[in-house]
Amino acid sequence: MSYPQPPYGGPNDPNQYPGGYSPLPGGDPGYGPPSGQQPAQGWPAAPSGPQQPYPGQYQQPYPGQQYQQPGGPASSDDRTMAMLAHLGGILFGFLAPLIIYFVKKDESPFVRDQAARAFNFQITMTIGHIVSWVLMFVFIGFLTWFAVIILALVYSIMGAVAANKGEWFRYPGWLAIPMLS
Repeated sequence: MSYPQPPYGGPNDPNQYPGGYSPLPGGDPGYGPPSGQQPAQGWPAAPSGPQQPYPGQYQQPYPGQQYQQPGGPASSDDRTMAMLAHLGGILFGFLAPLIIYFVKKDESPFVRDQAARAFNFQITMTIGHIVSWVLMFVFIGFLTWFAVIILALVYSIMGAVAANKGEWFRYPGWLAIPMLS
């Protein structure tokens, strides 16, 4: 069986274009209008300056940029309490973030958010420990138990460092079952 030849002479043929399409008049194929010229008819004009988001569109900050929530930047005390909520989970499980949440929830939106996220993460890690304990009877639980410990340590430290900088840290969605908000 033979395959039909393409409608052009190959990728290096300057007179033909793949699929039988030709470029728009006055434009370089696939690259927009030639440099220094006005766009040909059919080419969209290039945007000038930074583009504004659509109304109601949420903008994610760039990596390393802080989330600015209403209420301004977090104070030094708020950053310390949020950091303790994340680090307290390493030693005391979900109890430390829960206590910090109930003590500070009405005083600081930053501490409330971070303590709630640390609590959700630590509850998820507690569930992981219970499932690993059950799986230890089939020997795979030893591996999952170590994996849960490593995840809990790494993400708790990442959350503590971000909270200490005043950043609104978010655990990955698959690692934190939302129970407290």
